[in-house]
Amino acid sequence: MTYHPKSDFMRVMMERGFLADCTDYQGLDEALVQGVVPGYIGFDATAKSLHVGSLIQIMMLRWLQKTGHKPITLMGGGTTKVGDPSFRADERPLLTPEQIDANIDGIKQVFAKYISYDDGETGALMLNNAEWLDELNYLDFLRDIGRHFSVNRMLSFESVKSRLDREQSLSFLEFNYMILQAYDFLELNRRYGCLVQFGGSDQWGNIVNGIDLTRRVLDHEIYGLTSPLLTTSDGKKMGKSADGAVWLNADMRSPYEFWQFWRNTTDADVGRFLKLYTELPIEDCDRLGALEGSEINNAKIILANEVTTLCHGAEAAAAAEATAREVFEKGGIGDDLPTVALTSDEVGDGISIVQLIVRSGLAKTGKEAKRLIAENGAKIDDAPLTDAGLMINVDALANPIKLSAGKKRHALVKLG
Repeated sequence: MTYHPKSDFMRVMMERGFLADCTDYQGLDEALVQGVVPGYIGFDATAKSLHVGSLIQIMMLRWLQKTGHKPITLMGGGTTKVGDPSFRADERPLLTPEQIDANIDGIKQVFAKYISYDDGETGALMLNNAEWLDELNYLDFLRDIGRHFSVNRMLSFESVKSRLDREQSLSFLEFNYMILQAYDFLELNRRYGCLVQFGGSDQWGNIVNGIDLTRRVLDHEIYGLTSPLLTTSDGKKMGKSADGAVWLNADMRSPYEFWQFWRNTTDADVGRFLKLYTELPIEDCDRLGALEGSEINNAKIILANEVTTLCHGAEAAAAAEATAREVFEKGGIGDDLPTVALTSDEVGDGISIVQLIVRSGLAKTGKEAKRLIAENGAKIDDAPLTDAGLMINVDALANPIKLSAGKKRHALVKLG
């Protein structure tokens, strides 16, 4: 659809590739022109950190604030007790309230790097839906809220339909999730004047439910805006790498490994990722994304530096780039590589190289480590590693050992 936005926020969303769909382009655009618009995204606390897959949503909230509006980060302290079934093949494992609270504490650390929580008109709010969901009386909720939902309509949503079409069980607990998410939007509108919910395009059904419910109960007009579900140009889900999820918290994925993930972006994705994950001007993103051959590597370094600066700070980005140059260009060790520190007791009479490869995160299992060695993908101090039975003793660790998996993944092992 061709729509020419009047508001800065909608213009940014459309120009930079954030926009998949909107329930009412014109209505939301008009509201954004008229005054400060509070908008929210909900994040369920299923892990201690968010990963790169959530970064597009976080950047949307950052742009919302930068263009003069009010972001709301809603922690799913209540909804995490149920678990979002959207497009999942199985039920999420249920977490205890203590696990959920610990996860929320971890996730909160990320947001403060991207948006400002202050008392100003556009200061962000950090809320938890347990505030209203934990207090619900079941019978009152059924009578006041449940009567507005059609089961026929809920069954028609793609997220539910895909699960049922595959004849996979959908528990009543999970089926309630979309009602609770809709109720969140109603409560945020009632309590904080929230006018728009953002989410990935897989959340469209849940967002529309909230808009309908708020219209029926409060007779208020509110909006939904979704972002595309991102995959890399080679079809991989955004946020995953060969060695697992790319977490945003430094204690779960080091700034160097985070930087390296972006540096390894495929050529075809560079321009698109610069627009989504950095604040470089559009024309710079287009220019850098169009580079070819070895020149595109400079664009990837710019991408890695910009994204890492936002998430971990300029110092961490500079250190990561310096380490990468040291490791790749000069064959050195670098100060910032992921490091495994062993005690003399752990090494004992000797520790197997297979165990060290697993401990350093270069392989997930011993079997995978052995396969890496067998396929000539492993190196020790930049020399091919061919003996899967190699044992490393304390003397061998007098200096740090550099382990490599392929050309791009490295780790240090040393005595701590």
